[in-house]
Amino acid sequence: MKDSNFLKEHNGRVLWHPMTSPEDSVQNPPKIITESAGVTITDIDGHCVVDAVGGLWNVNLGYSCQPVKEAIAAQLDRMPYYSTFRGTSNDAAIELAFELGQFFEPDGLSRAFFTSGGSDSVETALKLARQYHKLRGEEGRTKFLSLKKGYHGTHFGGASVNGNANFRGAYEPLLPGCFHIPAPYTYRNPFGETDPERLAQLCAAALEDEIAFQGAGTIAAMIMEPILGAGGVIPPHKSFAPMVREICDRHGILLITDEVITAYGRTGAWSGARLWGIQPDMMCTAKAITNGYFPFGAVMIGDKLIEAFEGNPKAKIGHGYTYSGHPVGAAAALACLAETKRLNVIENAAARGTQLYEGCLALQEKYDLIGDVRGGHGLMTAIEMVSDRETKKPLDAALAAKVQETAYDNGAMVRVSGPNLILSPPLILTETEANTILNALDAGFAAA
Repeated sequence: MKDSNFLKEHNGRVLWHPMTSPEDSVQNPPKIITESAGVTITDIDGHCVVDAVGGLWNVNLGYSCQPVKEAIAAQLDRMPYYSTFRGTSNDAAIELAFELGQFFEPDGLSRAFFTSGGSDSVETALKLARQYHKLRGEEGRTKFLSLKKGYHGTHFGGASVNGNANFRGAYEPLLPGCFHIPAPYTYRNPFGETDPERLAQLCAAALEDEIAFQGAGTIAAMIMEPILGAGGVIPPHKSFAPMVREICDRHGILLITDEVITAYGRTGAWSGARLWGIQPDMMCTAKAITNGYFPFGAVMIGDKLIEAFEGNPKAKIGHGYTYSGHPVGAAAALACLAETKRLNVIENAAARGTQLYEGCLALQEKYDLIGDVRGGHGLMTAIEMVSDRETKKPLDAALAAKVQETAYDNGAMVRVSGPNLILSPPLILTETEANTILNALDAGFAAA
């Protein structure tokens, strides 16, 4: 490996990073991570911290999950690749599809379509939704509905249903026929409503209104995250998802849950759909499916689509990826799923999630820079930082960066996105490690 000075000097010269400008990578050099173990990461200067970001929401089992590493190595030795396109398959992909069908049976999902990651999974679900309606003779159902503040990846379809302008403006015009309704975001919403249950009703009414305006017969699907993740960890009232499910059913609209973040235990339930007691028609998953050790994703498919596609000679799926059902990824996912169930990570996610959430609420009492704390559903928590609690003016970017940098110096990697500081650590986090994160945040807010 090149020495540290070479790597620091060349990073911004040769590598363009996602979600930032090339210039920013030069002016504000990123942390160069060179080692990881358990729930800690170590940078090129030897500074070791707790990873409160969990990679990027995906390293649920930490960086030392030996069963997954061994499964990858064994599959590479036996067969490193083969396609699942028409005419061929592989044993690992078949076994994984079976196991996922068993795992997601309570969600009403029993078929799998494999992808290379979350954005691919969203793109797949949007395409299958349109094809489903065409197979049923409703060619006019082409539009998509989603939530403002929602995040659905970076492909053109996903960017089109994204509810955040940061992921849209530079790439417009996007896919036509995508419309957004207000999110059940109690801290900021167009209704000025702070009661979560009442806000859920208002957002559901906005959905009904948009369907009436567009015409139900023109809409293919509604896609939403059970808890909005990248938008700032926005959990709806428990009544919201069931209302959306009922509205979609009544109007013949498919419901897609984007669970690239929330599936496999992050919320303290095995899926976000299960958390809210609904069954989607499709579920997009990725990230934790392989613990981040291999790029892989899956769209899980329910009865409506199964009935329309299976046994229908016209239902050719003209979509797929070179790495759909990659045998190494499938082997990694099989080992990861087994370890996820063996550790029963939902219990620790719930316990440590409560610890972090309550700890952040205590910090809110101490620091006026904290406008809102959101969480309480597993290991996903957000702190919204403000310069003025009365006006809710977002905190200056330089001060927000100061919080993040000081927290890192004091033992925790946290993620700042706009005014939101987001925590999504591995689900194997210990009580001591959670306290390390809280102490690091305390130092960060004190410095700011």
